[in-house]
Amino acid sequence: MMKRILAAIGLTLLVAGQSPAADINFTSAIGQSTFNSLSKEAGVALAYKNVAPPHPLGITGFDVGVEVEAVDINKESAYWKAAFNQDAPSYLVLPKLRVRKGLPFGIDIGGMYSNVSNTNVQLFGAEVSKAILEGGAVTPALSVRGTYTRLTGVKDLDIQTYGVDASIGKGFLFLTPYAGAGYLWIDSKATGDLQRLATAAGSPLRAEKLSQGRVFAGLEIKPLPLVRITGEFEYALRPIYSLKAAIGF
Repeated sequence: MMKRILAAIGLTLLVAGQSPAADINFTSAIGQSTFNSLSKEAGVALAYKNVAPPHPLGITGFDVGVEVEAVDINKESAYWKAAFNQDAPSYLVLPKLRVRKGLPFGIDIGGMYSNVSNTNVQLFGAEVSKAILEGGAVTPALSVRGTYTRLTGVKDLDIQTYGVDASIGKGFLFLTPYAGAGYLWIDSKATGDLQRLATAAGSPLRAEKLSQGRVFAGLEIKPLPLVRITGEFEYALRPIYSLKAAIGF
């Protein structure tokens, strides 16, 4: 697992520089089962990612950073080919702006925004977490978290995700490894051209309400005071790699 975490840093940077940007724009109809598969895989990709140890920031703490996420999608599937006009990339790459703020009683709140350059993909989300154990010199930290995200900008899809998870981690000098697991709920609705094409083909698409488990592990590195670099590997249907660079205390 540690190799996967470290690979997340290199792979995410590589993919971010090489993946072509393209609009999600449907030009052909898909059936209900295909829409179901698309909704689940897209929902997993768009869900709020952890990319932080479970330790609370504290009432004076904050964390502001940039993140890039690379999702290894099934590019040969009918649904991604339909979404990308038969030319789906190997990875979906999502650059993000992330912010977290510590509150009393071991509670942290945070927000996320993504606007993928030269595409119609925009995404925003929010999180709230509570430390069950704040961690100490010999004890790990343990926290639970709730999340929400919504896709905007793509006229053919309306996707929202809700998630809960728990994670555990322990700091050693300037390194903090952590791991966790959780569950996602995905609400997806076909709109715009996607619904119009399906209706014209005689099979209007029903909204999908789906769920999916996930596991993740990460490593936070503090190479300098106030600087945090975090690499994370998640698996939920497909491998997902994330890298975040942040400033905070």
